[in-house]
Amino acid sequence: MKAIEARDRQRSRSASPPDVHEVRILLLHANGMGGTIRTAFNLAGHLARTHDVEIVSVVRQREAPFFPVPPGVRIRYLDDRLPRRRGLLSRFPSRLVPKDEAAYHWFTLRTDLKLVRYLRSRRGGVLIGTRPGLNLIAARFAPPEIITIGQEHGNLVGHRPSVRSRITRGYGRLDAVVTLTEADLKAYERAFERAGRPRPGVLARIPNAVPRLEGGLSPLTAKTAVTVGRLTHVKGYDLLIRAWAHVAARHPDWTLLIFGSGPRQEKLQAAIDKRGLTDQVLLAGPVQDVGADLVKASMFVLSSRREGGPMVVLEAMSKGLPVVSYACPTGPPELITDGVNGLLVKPEKIHALADAICAVIEDEELRARLAAQGPPTAARYDIDVIGPRWERLLADLGALRRGLSPDRLTDRHSPRSTDLADFPAEL
Repeated sequence: MKAIEARDRQRSRSASPPDVHEVRILLLHANGMGGTIRTAFNLAGHLARTHDVEIVSVVRQREAPFFPVPPGVRIRYLDDRLPRRRGLLSRFPSRLVPKDEAAYHWFTLRTDLKLVRYLRSRRGGVLIGTRPGLNLIAARFAPPEIITIGQEHGNLVGHRPSVRSRITRGYGRLDAVVTLTEADLKAYERAFERAGRPRPGVLARIPNAVPRLEGGLSPLTAKTAVTVGRLTHVKGYDLLIRAWAHVAARHPDWTLLIFGSGPRQEKLQAAIDKRGLTDQVLLAGPVQDVGADLVKASMFVLSSRREGGPMVVLEAMSKGLPVVSYACPTGPPELITDGVNGLLVKPEKIHALADAICAVIEDEELRARLAAQGPPTAARYDIDVIGPRWERLLADLGALRRGLSPDRLTDRHSPRSTDLADFPAEL
């Protein structure tokens, strides 16, 4: 590490002025499925209009991307795992990623080496990481010519204590950290203050942009509720299934579709069968064209225990669906105004969730009123609104690197913290 630091000091003296034209977005596995990948592709597509954009996938475990690659965007794979022989280094766990990081099992000594070699080969541009393990490696090994941004796609309190400790110790080397919500932005500010550690140059809140979906609005005629997400504990589908047992007792003609795949599929199916809900609750598998399935439903339900900025809520709103959601500490309360564009329920309350779902089922006027406010809410998060925020952040970081004083930066970014002032929780 001392050799790298010495080399970085030498590179700093001979480095060219910072260039924000080249943007590299670092993903764990670009060919997978999930909200982080979808939003990264969405942002990459927007930036590719005016920047040279490449998505750098640390691993590759399927032949082709699950989501369409935006025009003008390239994908580079560092650790291609499609061949059966992966090499000796793949047998050893990562030495750089915290063991308590949620995706630790994906990383190996081989990925460490590939990733560090890639970072050290860069001579300029912007690097955007998308999860703590990648952000920490970028903070530690990216050369001084690189402008580094760490994105938080979940929330700080959702990480285990050891990971949070690594974040407060290591993120100060980043040029910027971007959160999805105001609550998480404040959590980061408090964490650095309590730890007495250096902060990133900029702390900013920029929500994810909602992808534009094909088709029109839901007619709200189907007796179907829908939810979309990975079948994991954090998504709370076990809670939703228990709540739907109460819904089904009052409205047996309504169906719940759960779209997604994941490690808890067998347990969730067992819970459905145990409660006699086989005909009322269906695990419908992964979905690529989410808009086509949303428009066939009459309600969207979010049962998560934790969230970052749940893009799928905005997607449902964009298709004119009323939303019933747990009020997680971060995410839903900043998108949903209770009784206006959705209903918020105290987290993990089974009967309260069932009652809210039944209220939307039984009150057609309420269902229509909530649905009508969805598209205007989603429009605030269109890529043509969110994209320019990213462009401005990149320009500001380049200006900071050139030594411009904060008062010369474009309006909402400062060297310490910032927010999107025109994204209130209320409509």
